[in-house]
Amino acid sequence: MKISSTFDSGNIRCLDSDDPADIRLEIEVDAGDEYFQWFHYRLSGAAGTPCRMRIVNAGDASYTRGWEGYQAVASYDREAWFRVPTTYTDGVLTIDHTPEADAVWYAYFAPYSLERHADLVARAQMAASTTLLVPGTTMDGRDLDVLRATTGDGSGPVCWIIARQHPGESMAEWLIEGLVDRLLNEADPVGRDLLASATFYIAPNMNPDGSYRGHLRTNAAGRNLNREWADPDPDASPEVFHIRRLMEDTGCDFFLDVHGDEALPYNFIAGPDGVPSLTKHQIALVRAYEAALCDLNADFQREHGYPTNAPGKANLKIGGNWVAERFGCPAMTLEQPFKDNAGNPEPVHGWSPARAEALGRSCLDALAVILPDMS
Repeated sequence: MKISSTFDSGNIRCLDSDDPADIRLEIEVDAGDEYFQWFHYRLSGAAGTPCRMRIVNAGDASYTRGWEGYQAVASYDREAWFRVPTTYTDGVLTIDHTPEADAVWYAYFAPYSLERHADLVARAQMAASTTLLVPGTTMDGRDLDVLRATTGDGSGPVCWIIARQHPGESMAEWLIEGLVDRLLNEADPVGRDLLASATFYIAPNMNPDGSYRGHLRTNAAGRNLNREWADPDPDASPEVFHIRRLMEDTGCDFFLDVHGDEALPYNFIAGPDGVPSLTKHQIALVRAYEAALCDLNADFQREHGYPTNAPGKANLKIGGNWVAERFGCPAMTLEQPFKDNAGNPEPVHGWSPARAEALGRSCLDALAVILPDMS
């Protein structure tokens, strides 16, 4: 029996695997020594054996509320992921599972690999409407991919959509996959109309280094990218530096930053409330987008979310807030759960890649609702 994690987005340290009824594990800390919660590992050689895997440092993780009511995911083929019995007691996260195959992968959420990212980018660039931009590279030398898509003349609104500033929030790129595939589907009338009316800039993975390294929140330098927007360091946070520089060149009339929340078991939007220059038109468009998404997708809701910032007190180091302040546009952060969606539960898979992709498709419908009022 063996525990391993030396692969794309792998993260675990095996302390003891001699007894399958008492496998002891620890999650490795992100670069920067501040954050940890993402795990992804493979158990091999235990088919038919009841296994109890205890992550003994879970009580010191970044968001311990995230373990409450949480169920880990597992897969035999790395395509279909399902929930497995998981409990959190006295600072220890315990996964109980009897594998049905020689190898099984466990993770905090269904991983979205860099290979799948490359497939998404390759598939998207083949669309007649789309070009691939690489405004810069990461600290580890990886390309920072941005898809530009339009069939219009460039006079319409500029829509920016980014994901995975926090690399462990893999559901964000699953959402982007659903959104991109629909946007570029020539048979889809919503996608066709949006491409004719607007220009899209989509960064499916803002933090490929952190994704590959198995980080929860930081890049290779230990920087939390979603706290770098006010003054990004080209050496320590090149991802934000390059994207922000491109955004200055293109302008921005709509901004959606896709994330995941460890603790809250809901899909919701955090808007630019509290931005110093916030206008009534900006916030009205955000509220209209929320309302449309709520009507369009049963997995989205507006009752549960983050507290609203007081006027003028928004943190402008955060991407959505900085963009709202700089460009005066509707800018928002969309959060998804790591757990199941408490308002619309599905116990076998919980919140899943398929549901995230469906929400991504609905995001385009909601954008179509507000687009005529964005000029």
